[in-house]
Amino acid sequence: MSVVEKFRSMEYGPAPEDPKESLAWLDSRQRRFGHFIGGEWRAPVEGKYFETADPSTGEKLADMAQGSGADVDAAVKAARAALAGWRKLSCHQRAKFLYALARQVQKHSRRLAVLETLDNGKPIRESRDIDIPLVARHFYHHAGWAQLLDQEFPGYLACGVVGQIIPWNFPLLMLAWKIAPALATGNTVVLKPAEYTPLTALAFAELCNEVGLPAGVVNIVTGDGATGEALVKHADVDKIAFTGSTEVGRAIRRATAQSHKKLSLELGGKSPFIVFEDADLDSAVEGLVDGIWFNQGQVCCAGSRLLVQESVAERLTKKLQTRMGTLRVGAPLDKAIDIGAIIARVQLERIDGLVKQGIAEGATCWQPEIVLPSRGLFYKPTLLSNVHPTSIVAQQEIFGPVLASMTFRTPREAVELANNTVYGLAASVWSESVNVALQAAAQIKAGVVWVNSTNLFDAACGFGGYRESGFGREGGREGLLEYLEPAWFRNAPVIVAASTTENGAPEVANPSSGIDRTVKLYIGGKQARPDSGYSIPVYGNAGALLGEAPLGNRKDVRNAVEAARKAEGWGKTTAHNRAQVLFYIAENLSQRGEEIRKRLAVAVGERQAADEVRLSIERLFSYAAWADKFDGAVHNPPFRNISIAMNEPIGTVGVICPASTPLLGFFSMVLPLISVGNTVVAIPSERYPLIAGDLYQVFETSDLPGGVVNLVTGRSSELLKVLAEHDDLDALWCYGDDAMCAAAKALSAGNLKQVWTNEGRAIDLFSADQGEGRTYLQHAYQVKNIWVPYGE
Repeated sequence: MSVVEKFRSMEYGPAPEDPKESLAWLDSRQRRFGHFIGGEWRAPVEGKYFETADPSTGEKLADMAQGSGADVDAAVKAARAALAGWRKLSCHQRAKFLYALARQVQKHSRRLAVLETLDNGKPIRESRDIDIPLVARHFYHHAGWAQLLDQEFPGYLACGVVGQIIPWNFPLLMLAWKIAPALATGNTVVLKPAEYTPLTALAFAELCNEVGLPAGVVNIVTGDGATGEALVKHADVDKIAFTGSTEVGRAIRRATAQSHKKLSLELGGKSPFIVFEDADLDSAVEGLVDGIWFNQGQVCCAGSRLLVQESVAERLTKKLQTRMGTLRVGAPLDKAIDIGAIIARVQLERIDGLVKQGIAEGATCWQPEIVLPSRGLFYKPTLLSNVHPTSIVAQQEIFGPVLASMTFRTPREAVELANNTVYGLAASVWSESVNVALQAAAQIKAGVVWVNSTNLFDAACGFGGYRESGFGREGGREGLLEYLEPAWFRNAPVIVAASTTENGAPEVANPSSGIDRTVKLYIGGKQARPDSGYSIPVYGNAGALLGEAPLGNRKDVRNAVEAARKAEGWGKTTAHNRAQVLFYIAENLSQRGEEIRKRLAVAVGERQAADEVRLSIERLFSYAAWADKFDGAVHNPPFRNISIAMNEPIGTVGVICPASTPLLGFFSMVLPLISVGNTVVAIPSERYPLIAGDLYQVFETSDLPGGVVNLVTGRSSELLKVLAEHDDLDALWCYGDDAMCAAAKALSAGNLKQVWTNEGRAIDLFSADQGEGRTYLQHAYQVKNIWVPYGE
């Protein structure tokens, strides 16, 4: 037998990791854990416990406290009590605590890795070589941000008490992703780990005590979904950060809508893995192994949809099947194992059920002839080919070691297939042509795109999704902003709702019967009559009837959204060209400023009208200036990669404009959006909607492409509902009272569109500090991180 033949026939022998240290740690705690609240261990108020078990054997590991509403309340109170003292510490003092936590993670890295594998079922190689080093990296990185916080984020405040809920697939790493930025920015935390995998969170709680972290800064409450629900609904929590399923994320959006809680969601995915015909197929196969069989495919950004160019599909499939035959499924503590155990029987049954449904819908199933362990929860690596793009296995997140394969012919078709999903978390693109790879990466709607690589993560590089994969980012500068708020925003007074008559018009005395002017809707660059055929009266300060405005309805909004979608080429124009259009609008507004001021004065008064015109021109200049300066960054993670952080427009955005500042309020809300490339459907001030006539006359003479800005006048509360429930809108901005803002958030849960509101607060739009700038721009775009390898 030749050396090559011997090498190919060699069997891997077992290489087990010794778990005795981790088991001894469990034994020393009598394998029963309470909650970690206020720096001490507490038994559950209701005295209930549940078991956590090793999914590879079914053996019980420990009893865990079942958190109740009373336990959550105690943890929130402890966090609130600790908040003032934690905030008062200097940046350097907080940085030292985060640094100490990083050092402790490294010191106990082996025990933590084994504990993670026992509780989760993932291969020890992944826990040891990926998860735990990244945990330490996050605390090191955020120790640096804590040190620089006052310099880099002047005028910002910590959110306060943060509730965090993490999943079971990366228990300790998800904890680090959430706790590190929260502490670095001066927040205190109540964290609920997943019911299946609480052990490493409790081990981390011990590390907090070892480094002398002040009591109450970090609190850990264990339990099931009811515990998480109690945390989400607690009235004294200022922010919720959640990682998990899209269904639960949608429920959290609705549950927090009536509150002022800040919210970030990192949800499901159905990530495409695109292989072009010029790709290095052997490298692509290894990428697929990492992309879909890493952590048994129980990864939100798993490359579960293989899109391969038709000309190389057969070759790639053969190579992939050969490689799948070498994968080893078995005891997770064996260092020679590739695929470990599925987390729970319910998940194993879900995976198997979806595979069977995919086969029933026409997919061809292939699995290697490998033997699974006789006990425990395991599933063979699975390839489903001939999958139709609408099949359940191409559309739903399976969350298991299952790859659905489809073919394409052209790069354009590849992008269309990649974007044929409600999700937008990640993607992987394989091509030896940097032009092909980056062209595809720029067009894919996902928060992370890996070029000739997959599943790369770093604390310096933001991670998060588009569309129903959630909103907000974890890691990087943008991840810190999720835990901060501008001080002026936090301290703004609450809006007092104005008294109105039944038809929505302000209460006035002795209105005049004369009509001065009537305007139309503005959709797709053209004036349009309302579908309803009705109009609403508009009154001035003195009660005079100034004119009539169209009463827009659902069909008008639908037409406006369609026009805005057709105009999305605006986001692909150069930032310089967008700036020139904004400067031109300012020029034309200036030329017509006096006549607009006179008409506006009858609604808001002479002084305010003059200020609104003057500041609107200034605001146009500001966002023209920002257009080609609010750009991205290039990160240098500790790999042979760069990560290009691109600021991309969100898409089509609905806007409910402020009622009390008809001209300035419109420009303050719309300009940051269009300056970075979004298109807009705006509902102008209900108090003085006649401003729409002046606006579209200015736009028509300023080279603004039709459909970039669309105006639908009417009753804001009614049109808000239409915008919020519209599934083809990507985001919604709402300026209104508390009830309107709550409605905007609750009604937008259907497609989880991004929502930004004034939280019912009166923002001083006449102030440059509050009325324009980075705070608005940071809500007008989303970050896409494109990872590009370099070197040989």
